[in-house]
Amino acid sequence: MAHPLLNERDTEFFLYEFLDTEALLQRPRYSEHSREIFDATLKTARTIAEKFFANHNAKGDANEPSFDGEKVLLIEETKQSWDAFSEAGFLAAHCDFEEGGLQLPEIIMRTALAYVSAANIASASYPFLTIGAANLLRSFGSETLKGQFLPQMMDGRFAGTMALTEPDQGSALADIRTSAEPTGDGSYRIRGQKMYISGGDQSLTENIVHLVLAKIKGAPTGVKGISLFLVPKFLLDEHGQVGERNDVKLAGLLHKMGYRNTTSTVLSFGEDQGAIGYLIGEPHQGLKYMFQMMNEARISVGAGASVLGYQGYVYSLQYARERPQGRLPSNRDPASKQIPIIQHADVRRMLLMQKAYAEGGLGLSVYATSLYEDQHSAPTEEQRQHAATLLDLITPVVKSWPSKYCLKANELAIQVLGGAGYIREFPLEQLYRDNRLNAIHEGTEGIHALDLLARKVPSKNFQAYQLLQAEIRNTVMQARDKECLVAMANALEAALEKLDETGMALFTQLQENVDRGLSNATLYLDVFGCILVAWTWLRQAIIAAKALDGTVSEEDANFYRGKIHTARFYHEWELPNIQPWIALLQSGNSLPFDMQESWF
Repeated sequence: MAHPLLNERDTEFFLYEFLDTEALLQRPRYSEHSREIFDATLKTARTIAEKFFANHNAKGDANEPSFDGEKVLLIEETKQSWDAFSEAGFLAAHCDFEEGGLQLPEIIMRTALAYVSAANIASASYPFLTIGAANLLRSFGSETLKGQFLPQMMDGRFAGTMALTEPDQGSALADIRTSAEPTGDGSYRIRGQKMYISGGDQSLTENIVHLVLAKIKGAPTGVKGISLFLVPKFLLDEHGQVGERNDVKLAGLLHKMGYRNTTSTVLSFGEDQGAIGYLIGEPHQGLKYMFQMMNEARISVGAGASVLGYQGYVYSLQYARERPQGRLPSNRDPASKQIPIIQHADVRRMLLMQKAYAEGGLGLSVYATSLYEDQHSAPTEEQRQHAATLLDLITPVVKSWPSKYCLKANELAIQVLGGAGYIREFPLEQLYRDNRLNAIHEGTEGIHALDLLARKVPSKNFQAYQLLQAEIRNTVMQARDKECLVAMANALEAALEKLDETGMALFTQLQENVDRGLSNATLYLDVFGCILVAWTWLRQAIIAAKALDGTVSEEDANFYRGKIHTARFYHEWELPNIQPWIALLQSGNSLPFDMQESWF
């Protein structure tokens, strides 16, 4: 059953109505572009996604990468997808013209990448990682390193990775053991092991640029002693060409539940003479640098989770429209014609819930991407700082909420298909398995919850939180101009007041006992995320209500009615879920924290 990667009308809505992407053309950096160029770029991305990525999504899942002792073997379509993506210029799409890029806005590039993710999230990981690694090198690398490695990363000859996690340490980066010893010639010898390194070895490119966190001998303890190094799989010769193999070895491939066509590796650095690495930026500043790539990746994870949820939604929606089964309870004639299952109430509930989660996740992701754009290219420094402050606050939610709730959307999509959803002839079980990773990588839900409650919200005397509050309250005021939106506006405002009260209670608890006070941080993240997504839905409903005041086609009218109805559903069925969570948080209920290890 052929189905679209994304709903084109929804893509247009998010780009040109929810966001005013055409307004970016007024900024000097994009003055040579036009909406026609934006749309043509997205059409190219969709074509590449359909032709070179979707064609091996199931095949790559069924035929995992393997290692023959010399090289990693991938199905040949993976290489074809990498080549098509890089030859179209998408690895450098956001870079300046002078650098060989297309100088596209971030939101256009990320929407283009959304097509690729929807088609094949596993094969999409290789270019995504490379773009992030190149961005980090561009920001913090020396001119020499940038000259040696950036052009090849932009044209697809070299790929990039981020190597943070170690087998014994997991996410506890303060305790990493990978070491770096200066050699006297400006390079370092890197020794240690890294685990769960996506794309850590493959046969797609001439070289792989590993960005490795390590500690220089004698460095301060904890995160203040972490430095960042560029460690290539192959060293470059004096002419800048790929030369001898560096002392970086593949210690093993990990076999995963999903994302199977993305190699997940254990890498050993320096088993022999020591892997040669080059310091990026200043010593002991590595974690600060790496956070740029990590935060980019977190937005990408949220977007990826959203499009996987969306894929399940559009597939189950099409299936429900085409699959006849049963009759309505009011019809007692067994000889009458069966109806499409979309007419059954519970199927509609599951589809509506998927739509609320998937389009809510997309709204959250594109909003975050617009902030990422504005922090770099907004007209004034005040606007750029405003965007950066808001983005820093909501990044934990942008990563975590879609990873949790768009996975629930995939679960509901399986349920719509019933037994068919559970078998491998249909794509839904793979979508679910692929999406399950998103709650883990780039920081688990629990880690982002601690970050939100302990760092992001109280930062700079609650500056970012107050800015977000002002944005939400402004939307509430706009919604009150439309009678059909008043109830939603009131519900969101009440939820926001409850969030304020809960925050005050939690920060009091933190002062009394920080361990106990942070023990329910994940529940706070859920409350925060639910309110943030309610806001994105109210924004969508305002746009739809204003459009319906004008003259629109019947098709567009139904599209906008669907937006308003789904916004109502979210505010009436989902937003109230925070009430018992808030009661637990405000009371300081510590039952999970108080459970003793010996009682399990």
